[in-house]
Amino acid sequence: MAPKVPLTNFKRTKIVATIGPSTDSYEAVLNLIKSGANGLRLNFSHGDHEEHGRRIKWIRKASKEYGKPVAIIQDLQGPKIRLGDFEGIINVLEGQSLQFGYKSDYERSGIIPTQYDLAKKVKRGERLYLYDGKVRTTITSVTDGVVHVRAENDGILIKRKGINLPDTDFAGDIITKKDKEDIAFGSTQEIDYVALSFVQTAEDIEVLRHRLKALGSSAKIIAKIETKAAVDNLESIIDATDAVMVARGDLAIETLPESVPVVQRRIIGLGLQRNRPTIVATQMLASMTEMPEPTRAEVSDVATAVVLGADCVMLSDETAAGQYPQEAVKVMKRVILYTERNNPLSVTFPGKPDKSRQASVCDAVITLAADVKARAIVAETQSGATAQLIASRRSRIPLIAVTPSLQVARQLALVYGTKSYVRPVHKLAATKLTNWLQQEKVLKKGDIVVTASGQYKGVVGATDTIKVRVL
Repeated sequence: MAPKVPLTNFKRTKIVATIGPSTDSYEAVLNLIKSGANGLRLNFSHGDHEEHGRRIKWIRKASKEYGKPVAIIQDLQGPKIRLGDFEGIINVLEGQSLQFGYKSDYERSGIIPTQYDLAKKVKRGERLYLYDGKVRTTITSVTDGVVHVRAENDGILIKRKGINLPDTDFAGDIITKKDKEDIAFGSTQEIDYVALSFVQTAEDIEVLRHRLKALGSSAKIIAKIETKAAVDNLESIIDATDAVMVARGDLAIETLPESVPVVQRRIIGLGLQRNRPTIVATQMLASMTEMPEPTRAEVSDVATAVVLGADCVMLSDETAAGQYPQEAVKVMKRVILYTERNNPLSVTFPGKPDKSRQASVCDAVITLAADVKARAIVAETQSGATAQLIASRRSRIPLIAVTPSLQVARQLALVYGTKSYVRPVHKLAATKLTNWLQQEKVLKKGDIVVTASGQYKGVVGATDTIKVRVL
């Protein structure tokens, strides 16, 4: 299962695109996949289960029709910390005192309504940012369910705009009732990844993992790094999760905008070091929401993520609500391919902590493949772990994964440099696949491939055999 793309045309950095009103048809979904999308994100902040269920069916059908494994990401809304409803615009002056209350009536009380009960979580002295950080305030007191703040700058407030609380500890309370319902729905749809919003600690990941396991879901977890607390607890979060997303929108508000590129580099580096796929998201080609071509800065942004070694780059509004969704994916693919072909730099990741037997085997595979000038590395993998370990070394030799699990093949669709094929468990699975690839002109006579497999077929973590094969 995979389109017959020559290895020379195969991009290593993967693309995630978001489905929305602009791509709300089977044809649009199929076009995104044909244009280069490897994963498709469903934003559960919008839409109902019927709508998402319809889109999931389209993705699965398009994936099968085109012959390419595609990962589905369920992006949870998380705690909806927003202003409530009120009429008109509220003008704010520097030094002004403001009051916020859960579902308050502003017209009657002068207390600005919120959709979340902040009084239960916030404390005096903490920062409270409004309207995407445009109005910055400091909490002066919390009394009788009302949060009192002092404005640090002039600005305006509009109903339903977001609130950011960089200093507030939500203490494991980030999975809401709506999220729980959405997770239960996703568990019936064989979702491949669940993205957890507003992660603060590793405990948040464990709470979600326990819930997924109880529902019988095999979905992997993506930790969205978009809070100051997540940055402070980055290493333990990355150890606990399966993949990491640099959610740069809220992250820029919760921390400093100038810190985001540095945090992005740190996250990608830790992902490489700890074998966790990384996704760079938010405003990568933002101007293509309305324009057919990106800015030069946006092209540079995508190329930088590729040079740094990110597994995936992601499109949000560009494909969900933009006027040029298919073009945005095509542009992103062009930038990736050009950067990978012409990049003079190699990713390094000092001090990899993984000294397991499996890691040593993967290192040996890559070294041998480079020495014999192999055309490809072919890894048999039951859970995807072997392929992911090899991919984390960022070899420039294409990696072909052979797995009996369709879901593992889809999950590997977001892993750097990995091309997945589904084949039954067999002692000659890798050999049979390379024979087929030769027939399909993906490989040719005389090509050298290095295969990694296990003596005990179907057993997770049992890779112990390396072979060199000349076709």
